[in-house]
Order: sequence, then structure tokens, then C-alpha cells
Amino acid sequence: MTPAAASRIAVITGASSGIGAATARQLAAAGYRVVLTARRKDRIEALAEEINQAGHSAAAYALDVTDRAAVDEFASAFKTIGVLVNNAGGALGADPVATGDPADWRQMYETNVIGTLNLTQALLPALTASGDGTVVVLSSTAGHGTYEGGAGYVAAKHGAHVLAETLRLEIVGRPVRVIEIAPGMVKTDEFALTRFDGDKEKAEKVYAGVAEPLTADDVADTITWAVTRPSHVNIDLLIVRPRAQASNTKVHREL
Repeated sequence: MTPAAASRIAVITGASSGIGAATARQLAAAGYRVVLTARRKDRIEALAEEINQAGHSAAAYALDVTDRAAVDEFASAFKTIGVLVNNAGGALGADPVATGDPADWRQMYETNVIGTLNLTQALLPALTASGDGTVVVLSSTAGHGTYEGGAGYVAAKHGAHVLAETLRLEIVGRPVRVIEIAPGMVKTDEFALTRFDGDKEKAEKVYAGVAEPLTADDVADTITWAVTRPSHVNIDLLIVRPRAQASNTKVHREL
């Protein structure tokens, strides 16, 4: 389904790697003009060049989603956009509540929740003006169930889930859909490595014995499918896990 002209711009946060980069490639291939945002300017510029070389349309804009002044300046460039994919986020640490680092908790909340709030507030007028807008919130199965050692991340993703759910109630009647995509175990180059502060051994243990965890492309395909449904169809919440994962705490491992 080709997007209408007024809805053709898609903004993707956290587009420098993983799910964000894969989503940018797939939405571009689906006919959207993608605007890539992330803090790592070199990476999004390289990705934008790759997408343009493939015959699609992309632009890069270095942005920290937690910097509200910078977000407002970025948003001022758009009269209309069709899609906002709130992908920027991430996890830090896996300590129990008793010893968790409050700085990690604060950073996760700022990125996963306040960053999503900042972009959504700033771009909601342009999404509405398009007459056919879509807000995507990339949460996590962590936003729908707790697990030991994950309380800080779980709390942040619960916040993202509640933001999406409440926004949908508050703007019903406007021409804007609110879609939440909640992935389970996704193996990307950076997620677990960042969570464990670069410790490769700990990062690999997350996926040990799991034959086929989800990939960034799997999640991007899910996002693109949801976004490209007809305008009157809203995918409120889509939870996607690998077949080997029955819940946040039940995973089949072939060890």
C-alpha cells in the first residue's frame, strides 16, 4: 500500500543501528521518505546515503531525544508528516532492585519514556495535519510482564506502554493512529552489549542455546506491516516473540 503524498514522511528515532536502521530501510522501500534521527551522526548519514543509493529517499538529522529544545527545533521543520516511529530506547544493567543503579534507571526512563513523549508532543500537530498520521511506540514484552533483574527496564517500558495506551484514548477522533509494537527476544549487534556495559560474555549468554531469536529485520517487518495497513485499521498492540520464547521467563534453549 503506497502512502498518500501528505503522509509520505516517516521519522524514525534511534535509527543508527538495530531495529531503527532496519525499519528505516523497510519503510523507505515501502515508499516513505524517511528521516533518520539518532545521536551518532556518522551512522545515520551513512545509512541515509545507502537508502538514497538504493533509489529511495532518506535524510539524516543528529538528535538526542531527551533534549527537548533540540527536539522542538527539529520538529519545527515539518508542516506535515505521516509516521513517527519512537524506537530510541534501550536497557542498562540487570541488577536486582536492592542494588540497582538509580542513574541507570533514570537514563532508561529519560530515553524510553521522556524521549518518546518529547517527539510525540512535538510532532503530533504535523501528524494531525497530514490527515492520516501514525504514531508507533516500540515498547517491549518487558512492558507487559516483569522478570528478575529487569525492574528498571521493565518500569521504563511499562511507561512507554501506558503512554501509547493513554494517547490512543485522548486523541480518538483525530486522524492519527497509535500503534504499539512489543518485541520479545531480539538479537541485535548492540542491545545486550550496551545493557552489560560492553561485556561480550554476558551479552552472549542472553541468547545462548536459542536457535532463532528475532532479528532487527523481523521487528522492522512487523512495524512496516502495521504502518501500511489501511488508514481505518489500527493495530493497537502487537506482541512478537521468537517461537522459542513463551514468556519473558520461559525460553527454550538447546544447550
